[in-house]
Amino acid sequence: MELGKILLSTILVNNYIFARFLGICPFFGVSSKMETSIGMGAAVTFVVTISSIITYFIQMLLDKFSIGYLQTIVFILVIAALVQFVEVAMKKISPTLYNALGVYLPLITTNCVVLGVAILNIQEKYTLIQTTVNAIGASLGFTLALVLMAGIREKLVIADVPEALEGFPIALVSAGLMSIAFLGFSGLI
Repeated sequence: MELGKILLSTILVNNYIFARFLGICPFFGVSSKMETSIGMGAAVTFVVTISSIITYFIQMLLDKFSIGYLQTIVFILVIAALVQFVEVAMKKISPTLYNALGVYLPLITTNCVVLGVAILNIQEKYTLIQTTVNAIGASLGFTLALVLMAGIREKLVIADVPEALEGFPIALVSAGLMSIAFLGFSGLI
């Protein structure tokens, strides 16, 4: 029951984009097309989940040797290594998606969702299973936000939008309205 609560909470109630406002840069950067949104969501899901598991064990070592002050640096190194792995794999597996994601793929390293999930897992004192479920839920919530925004932005291209709101301004308005809509899930948990 508790794992389901964590999963539902991170996907809908405490969505990292709409409730915590982490990961806004890739949210706006790659959400203009559905294909790139799904690709970025998959890449972030892999990196967040694996980095959360690895950082769980690293934190145990940092605590054992009383060097917790190195947490951020070590976590960023783990995340950077995983992103490099994803980048090389994606370049081989799907060059089209690799090119479509462009600069946003290496920027997963600095995506605050990835580091935020890893640090929040430690702060919440989650077990390994809870850490994994939280990471998967956060990733699914991130992907959901990207896909929803991509759907809206694809429709906005053909919509009759006032000239002053075309492009990024209407994307900001849409994101704000989506954030308000996600507030409706707050009563779930």
